[in-house]
Amino acid sequence: MTALADLENINTVKDRMTACLYGQAIGDALGLGTEFMSCQEVMKHYPTGLKNYDQIIHDSHRRRWAKGAWTDDTDMMLCVLRGFENGTFNPHAVAQNFKDWFNGTPTGIGSHTFKVLCTNDYVQQPELCSKLWWEVSRRKSAANGALMRTCVVGLVGDRVEEQAEAICKLTHYDSRCVGSCVIVSCIIHNLVYLDRQLSYDEISSLGNKYDGRIAEWIDMAYNSSDISLLDLDECHSMGYTLRALSAALWCYWHAESFENGLLTVVNEGGDADSNAAIASAILGAKFGSGAIPRHYIAFLHNGESYRTESIEFINRILNDESVYERILHTQ
Repeated sequence: MTALADLENINTVKDRMTACLYGQAIGDALGLGTEFMSCQEVMKHYPTGLKNYDQIIHDSHRRRWAKGAWTDDTDMMLCVLRGFENGTFNPHAVAQNFKDWFNGTPTGIGSHTFKVLCTNDYVQQPELCSKLWWEVSRRKSAANGALMRTCVVGLVGDRVEEQAEAICKLTHYDSRCVGSCVIVSCIIHNLVYLDRQLSYDEISSLGNKYDGRIAEWIDMAYNSSDISLLDLDECHSMGYTLRALSAALWCYWHAESFENGLLTVVNEGGDADSNAAIASAILGAKFGSGAIPRHYIAFLHNGESYRTESIEFINRILNDESVYERILHTQ
């Protein structure tokens, strides 16, 4: 392999990583515009569909954020990113980052995550606190608060499944949450490093490894020609981790482009910022940064700081000699 080919391989991986991280923030920021709305409410406020940040209505919920700003989904993803040390995510550092963020002025934090991070000894025993609150819920709590931040785990060089489990359990202990995070992380990792899409059978196998209840949501995403069949705006369970997973998988299998997937999810309403953040991170990894319309990046609030932090994180990963060698031998 020539030096030029080596460089092209590294640049391709770097481009997919960048697109994945931008997909996360863009989906989050645009999805805010329809968050908690039913499909009917989306049509009322956006008769031709929500397509850019400037259209977002300025109601009591959305006025808490600037135009083009991401929400707690990407804030927490950045907490994970900042816990990357010596080639791996340090769960204790990530837990400390979550707590520091929580002690600041977090906006839009979910109920389950709030309860876990409220616990006094959370930083010392994060997974235990996570498990205790899951037990308090009678083992029923399976919100999407871990899945919404998980894209960054798929960008590490190895031990993706192990790290996805660990980062998920810092706040969400349920096996449906863990399985969701592992699936999304593995999809992204294979797209970024191997330019390879995991098959339906491979994804189903991953889901069954963690919880048999994941299977029906994988099947719905795979077999539904129209995303409306997933009922993303279902009012009682719009924040369910498997509903969010199904939205992401639908885009993975059916979206024709980055923008097509992004707008399709956003305009379904429900927990749209989380659904779109997850789906668009996958779409970024799949299609690359060239497929992301420039205006979505240009008008991100605090976009320059996000770009700088993303590049620094990507360079830390790619400067690892073992990761570098793996890329050269797998492309």
